[in-house]
Amino acid sequence: MHVRLALVALVVALVAAAAPVQAWQDGAEALSYTIAEEGFSLAAPEGWKRVQPKSSIVETEFSIPSEGEGLQPGRMTVMGAGGSVQANVDRWYGQFAQPDGSDTKSKATTKKVKLAGCDVTIVDITGTYKDAPAGPFAGGKAVDRPDYRMLAAIVETPDRGNYFLKFYGPGKTVAKYADGFRAMVEGLVPAGK
Repeated sequence: MHVRLALVALVVALVAAAAPVQAWQDGAEALSYTIAEEGFSLAAPEGWKRVQPKSSIVETEFSIPSEGEGLQPGRMTVMGAGGSVQANVDRWYGQFAQPDGSDTKSKATTKKVKLAGCDVTIVDITGTYKDAPAGPFAGGKAVDRPDYRMLAAIVETPDRGNYFLKFYGPGKTVAKYADGFRAMVEGLVPAGK
């Protein structure tokens, strides 16, 4: 009897959890999301699809249509995390290798801007991405993905910690949606505005 009740509870929980996922996939409202405990609002570009995050540490995730046959879709993740801005940027540099063996940091660009009262660091990195399919902190064997690009933004909120918006995928896909990513980040506003 207890097993049957537990099974019913599990099915109800799974159905309840699946309902919001479907809602994420439909309509323009699926492009809007918040960060920093709903303190700031953003809107993803048209054509992006909000999906169930692949990892429990990711708060919001989008799948971005691939630009080219046989290419993987792009991925954009949003999460709050600790560590200094520079330590995280350095970790991202370490996730890329350059075909000519040069230093990734010397090929990347970073800039700092002020948006909605927050300091925001924007990073653009290209090269061979060392993809960790199980997640960046899970260990395991990395998969080399040549000609990848990452656009990322670290939003330093005044009182709610740092939030990381990381868009990566095949170079052609990221290039197609680079302006949309930048517009999304530059559109950061306090929630409700």
